[in-house]
Amino acid sequence: MNPTTDYLTFEFKKSAQPLNSGMPSSAYLHVPFCRRRCYYCDFPVFVVGDRKNGENSGTIVQYVAALCAEIQATENLGASLKTVFFGGGTPSLLSVNQLSQILETVDSKFGIAAGAEISIEIDPGTFTLEQLRGYAAAGVNRVSLGAQAFQDELLQACGRSHSVAEIFEAVEIVRSAGIVNFSLDLISGLPHQTLAQWETSLTSAVEIGPTHLSSYDLIVERLTAFGRYFEPGAHPLPADETAAAMYRLARSILTDAGYEHYEISNYARDGYQCRHNRVYWENRPYYGLGMGAASYVQGRRVTRPRKTQEYYQWVRNLVQSNFPATPKLAGETQPDIESESEQNFQVSENDVLLETLMLGLRLAAGVSLSVLAQKFTQQTVDRIWDCLQPYWRLGWVEIVTDAGAIVALDEGAKLPLSGNLRLSDPEGFLFSNTILAALFSKLGEDN
Repeated sequence: MNPTTDYLTFEFKKSAQPLNSGMPSSAYLHVPFCRRRCYYCDFPVFVVGDRKNGENSGTIVQYVAALCAEIQATENLGASLKTVFFGGGTPSLLSVNQLSQILETVDSKFGIAAGAEISIEIDPGTFTLEQLRGYAAAGVNRVSLGAQAFQDELLQACGRSHSVAEIFEAVEIVRSAGIVNFSLDLISGLPHQTLAQWETSLTSAVEIGPTHLSSYDLIVERLTAFGRYFEPGAHPLPADETAAAMYRLARSILTDAGYEHYEISNYARDGYQCRHNRVYWENRPYYGLGMGAASYVQGRRVTRPRKTQEYYQWVRNLVQSNFPATPKLAGETQPDIESESEQNFQVSENDVLLETLMLGLRLAAGVSLSVLAQKFTQQTVDRIWDCLQPYWRLGWVEIVTDAGAIVALDEGAKLPLSGNLRLSDPEGFLFSNTILAALFSKLGEDN
């Protein structure tokens, strides 16, 4: 998941206060290898070039061994996994045997429940029909295809390694492999991108007919190529008004085509919401495994090192064993990002509240008022409502019944004890930065 439309990045304070967040039943597995680094990407990735993948890359072979060792050394807290997600990077650079090895290690350690959603991110031009059939035989039943745009000039401008023609070829391979549940990723707000080009990308995606679509708005991150080339909000990036028009257009075209706008950047056919990503948005616990991955287990967030050698040392410390030194391979370069060692901290009760709001308000359903009151007290809910009333008057915040009907409230009225608090679609989603900043400021002052 790489949400880019709206949310500010908030720094949570470290706390020694223990919280019980339940047993994780989901696992994220980071596969950091890419043919090249996209100009907007600040994820922890390792560039292997166009000729390296699977068993013909010693770096990938070594990483799979380290990842499996980390999985084996991770404590099993007792719940079988209902979702598994291979993210990256480009996980489709793994061979079938490597992916199978990782899944078998996960299953032997935690257990994978019958009917679990097992997803993998794939890029056009990086996999074959035989390979995808092998993934499916190993257990993969959902794929997320990184299309991003349907104009070759835009794909080239953002450093993608594939063409538009390869997008359509990739879709045919997915269908031939018998994988029904597949998602397409698109990005709006790219340099020089016009509203007409964005409309073409949306209509092309609808014509393909995936079961799920993700529509992200570009964020220019400081340590990326785009961060060096462009000033956020300045030409050749689309103006704020154009970016907002792109968001509204996506919502209009995709909902008219029968997709449910169930999350700020995500749309799905009935029954095809991403079960794994809902774990994040509902602030439930999960294992995060691999270089740069973050886990949320027993109220503690742990982020692994973002560079390969630091990650390997972290794994050595974890399992108290040795791995061979990373082979020096031509064309394989370290990512141009700041080195970060492990981050490990307990999440405080106030942080859980802020995270619940920040993540839950991404969902069209919003957050449950009764659950908020039970978990954080009715007084906390009243403080939240005091802060949100100006945005409710603007129509950016809504209270809905459990059945989804909007509740009409008089000025100064108390919140109902049931139902959900949510942002309106599309205006509340568009102004979510403003709304969340006010919430964080208010709740931060009160603690």
